[in-house]
Amino acid sequence: MIFQQLRSYSKMKYLFGFTLLLSVAMICVAFNLSTNEDFELAKQQILLRKIGHELLLRAGDSTSRVMPVKKINANEYQIRFENELTFQSDSLVKIVKNTLTKDHLSDGYIVNVRNCTGLDIVFGYSMAGNVKDDVIACTGRIQPKGCYLIEIKFQNNGLSPTQKGYLLGGIPFLAIVGLLFTNAKGRKKLQIENNVVNEQLKIGHTFFDFQNRKLTFAEMVTKLTVKEAKLLWILGNEQNVVVDRSRLQKEIWEDEGVIVGRSLDVFISKLRKKLEADLSIQLKNIHGRGYKLEVIK
Repeated sequence: MIFQQLRSYSKMKYLFGFTLLLSVAMICVAFNLSTNEDFELAKQQILLRKIGHELLLRAGDSTSRVMPVKKINANEYQIRFENELTFQSDSLVKIVKNTLTKDHLSDGYIVNVRNCTGLDIVFGYSMAGNVKDDVIACTGRIQPKGCYLIEIKFQNNGLSPTQKGYLLGGIPFLAIVGLLFTNAKGRKKLQIENNVVNEQLKIGHTFFDFQNRKLTFAEMVTKLTVKEAKLLWILGNEQNVVVDRSRLQKEIWEDEGVIVGRSLDVFISKLRKKLEADLSIQLKNIHGRGYKLEVIK
């Protein structure tokens, strides 16, 4: 029993160390993802400025500036120009597509060109990453010279890097909660295995002394083996409730490393024979599920 306690303590130390290491690793990943998000944002803004630059060159303007790109909403950016310009709708579609495809940002986006004065949309289209779902209107037209704002909204494809960082950072917390829960179950199981439970269970008209592994019925005392006592302790605490077969196998045989399928049936049969004197108790086999210690009160 002392070796079992040491083994359990060693397992807990290992789990705690592993959880601590996992926590440090996930925190590092979260910070790294946050840094990557800033990098990707800066990279997108450079690509959007490149779109504005290519559009000016196509219009024959190689001197005026593309103003700093403005983020107006989540996944939505605005390209502004220093001077008025003119553009052909087909050229804008081609420039945007070629630029974004190179950086794998062409899966889905919406482009709107607004008038700087009234903010009316003078041209717009939607790209879904699938030709049959793309929506492009008013192609082939040349827009008159004027002040324009180009807005590009990207499709949101799941969690942002920051959200992924928070999610990964939360894994260690869940691991610690699971560790504490496992520890609590382990302490309860260890208490049973080391026979420190000194309570008696009343099962029907029979008294079960777990510590001494004895059944007492009508002044008749019957001794139980260690596994029979463990088995009856679980069933006796779940009277008139079906206990899953897998649970019984796990809680009684898992420390041995190998679970023999017929072992449980053999011990159930032996336990049923030792309880048969008390007619108020029936140990039933529930097909496909497990066993039920049925007690008639």
